[in-house]
Amino acid sequence: MNSATVRTLLVRGMLAGLVAGLFALVTASFLGEPHVDAAIAFEEAHSHEHGGEEIVSRGMQSTAGLATAVLVYGVAIGGIASLAFSFALGRVGRFGPRATALLLSGAAFLCVYLVPFLKYPANPPSVGDPASLDKRTALYFLMVLLSLLLAVGATILGKRLAPRLGNWNATVTAVLGFVFVIGLAYAFLPSLSELPEHFPALLLWRFRVSTLAVQLVLWAAFGLTFGHLAERALGTAARGEKETASAAAAPAAN
Repeated sequence: MNSATVRTLLVRGMLAGLVAGLFALVTASFLGEPHVDAAIAFEEAHSHEHGGEEIVSRGMQSTAGLATAVLVYGVAIGGIASLAFSFALGRVGRFGPRATALLLSGAAFLCVYLVPFLKYPANPPSVGDPASLDKRTALYFLMVLLSLLLAVGATILGKRLAPRLGNWNATVTAVLGFVFVIGLAYAFLPSLSELPEHFPALLLWRFRVSTLAVQLVLWAAFGLTFGHLAERALGTAARGEKETASAAAAPAAN
């Protein structure tokens, strides 16, 4: 794949990330924000500390702040995912652009969000111990990095075992290896419990499900949108190369 095609895919990936961010923003606004408001109200009702005036109002956080964060995140992950797509296309099986984009999106959702989420699930803002925020953030990103490295390792292992075991058995072996090592990480990495003792369990559950839904919508929308855009871009590039080759061959034939 030449550099011009990679640049085209990068632009298309960022555009697809923006579209996916818009879908995620709508999901977050309708599903997530009501639970955030309820969690903040609970914390304020049970807190004995009264700070000064907020630097950024809650209204600004839930509108412009949320939109900026989600859309910038969508564009960023779209660009990164498009580069991963450029490398993966044709190397992880005989899949076309649409199927590769969907597989990549599913793998990204699993490794970047779901695996770390199961060990360190999201907590509502303003709830928990602020002193442990740095530790929780470091552990979460360690889990993301470990998940990504293990996913790459499992993919390489599956490809190397395929000639001896067959595609199905090699894939099952690689997946079981991934699950086993992730299970060890879950067991040995420290757990964190930062929520107030009487925090409503139902509210916590609904908040975490809503954050999961936002990420699922984001990656699903990206995979579908980018798959369509990538297929069109690669089809156009292939036609251009064919026309160039035909034009170059015509004088030689004469």
